[in-house]
Parts: sequence; structure tokens; C-alpha cells
Amino acid sequence: MKIDLILFFLLAGIAVVTSILVITRRNAIISAVFLVLNFFALAGLYLLLNAQFISVVQIIVYAGAIMVLFLFVLMLLRTDNESPILSDKRPLKYFAILISVFVFVQIAYLLFAGKPSRNITPDEAASINSGTIQAIGKELYTNYIIPFEVAGFLLLAATIGALVLAKKKFE
Repeated sequence: MKIDLILFFLLAGIAVVTSILVITRRNAIISAVFLVLNFFALAGLYLLLNAQFISVVQIIVYAGAIMVLFLFVLMLLRTDNESPILSDKRPLKYFAILISVFVFVQIAYLLFAGKPSRNITPDEAASINSGTIQAIGKELYTNYIIPFEVAGFLLLAATIGALVLAKKKFE
């Protein structure tokens, strides 16, 4: 068995297990920690698909910035004494379980009965190469340098504006 197939099954298993643990944990902080682990498993799957840029963005943006904000809000709201959302809605809970089983059966059918093609067309090879960090950087700094610089100046102006608005008084 090839190493990429072993890594795929390992990362896919981690992603499936952590996604189930995210929705079944009663403590929201523990769910958020499992969500971070899920983000890292998805980043590994993106690496296996030769999408290095999306993998790095997945880690930096989602596992880094978004989850820090999410954990901050969870700790600020103190969700310890909240009542479970589906405790009094048993039919809805069973319907959700039925839909989950249906989706799982479809995915299992695709995995075990599907016959993937082994031939890579030239278009597919070009799309694999276009997702690399080098290709994105080359396009960004050659063809799209003006919009990139404009976006940088807009972000700088927004940061300066936020600092001016946040300052109590000028000295």
C-alpha cells in the first residue's frame, strides 16, 4: 500500500472522528478543540491533493484566527448552564440521525463501489500545478500586482482608521 493512501485513510479517519466528536460533546470548549484538530486533518488532506496554498490558509485562517475568536466568544458567553437544544424534540433528533445515516451510506457506496480513473488528462495536470504556492505567488506578483497593492493600502487605511477611532483623546 502506498504512503499517500495510508495518509489519506489516516487523515480521513481523524477528520470523521473529530467531526463526530465536535457535535456530540456537551462542553463547547472541548468541541472547539476537536474542531481545531479537524481543521488540521483537513489541511493534511488538502496537502495530499497538491493544494498547498489552501492547506496553509486552512491552518492560518481557520485553525488560527477564526478559532481564537470562536474560543474567545465561547468563554465570554459562559455556555456551561445552557440546556441541550434537542432534549425536548425527539422526532427532530431521530430525523437528524436518519439523514446522517443516509449520507454515510451514500459516501460508503461511492468509496467501495466507485471505480476511479487512473489516467490524468493534461487539463487535470495543469489544475494540479496551478494550486501550488509558487504558481499563486507568480500570478499575484506579476499579473495582479496593482490590485494586490490597492488591497494592502486599503487594509492599512482601515487599520489606521480603527486606531484613530479607538483612541480616547489626542495628545
